[in-house]
Amino acid sequence: MIIRNAEYFISSEKVSQCPAKGLPEYAFIGRSNVGKSSLINMLTGNGKLAKTSATPGKTMLINHFLINGRSDRDIEKRIQPGSWFLVDLPGYGYAKRSKKAQDNLEQMISSYILERMDMTLLFVLVDSRHEPQKIDLEFIQWLGENGVPFSIVFTKADKLSKGKLSDNVQKYISRLMEDWEEIPPYFITSSETRQGREGLLDYIQEINRSLLEQSDTNE
Repeated sequence: MIIRNAEYFISSEKVSQCPAKGLPEYAFIGRSNVGKSSLINMLTGNGKLAKTSATPGKTMLINHFLINGRSDRDIEKRIQPGSWFLVDLPGYGYAKRSKKAQDNLEQMISSYILERMDMTLLFVLVDSRHEPQKIDLEFIQWLGENGVPFSIVFTKADKLSKGKLSDNVQKYISRLMEDWEEIPPYFITSSETRQGREGLLDYIQEINRSLLEQSDTNE
């Protein structure tokens, strides 16, 4: 897939405020400091699209970015055939938030994931530097229990040797196989080296094509 342009579209506090455009939405989520903003910027080729910060837990809203729209001063005219939304969701598991703030974010996240009809796929980001983390495994289990379509994205692959990277990924896969009959698609990425970019974007393009074919058939 070629990303011709990527631009900020809207931020929402509630699912009801998300755009009613009927476009495919690919949402990205992970633990705080997993490298989500850097990955989004790498995928879109826009280093300033998603704000990165040395302080984890900064994303507090549901952020929609329009991919492959057209340039127009009228935001309503930017959407065209082939456009889709990349959605940046708040990270989970940031311990320094207050209990109330954490509960509010969890409600926002769960509402989007379970209620947002336009969400086509959820990408769950996992830091490849670590062995299986309880919080990630519990979140993935929750997705499975609720029938949410998702894929796993291992981030920060450049921070490890090839041997250690392979070992950590295999430990995650082995751990998931204890509870899952089939492992969802997964990608190994690096925002620094752009590893995994083409594979992940081609996967999105493949799904978009399938959705378009289904739409044409239904018509």
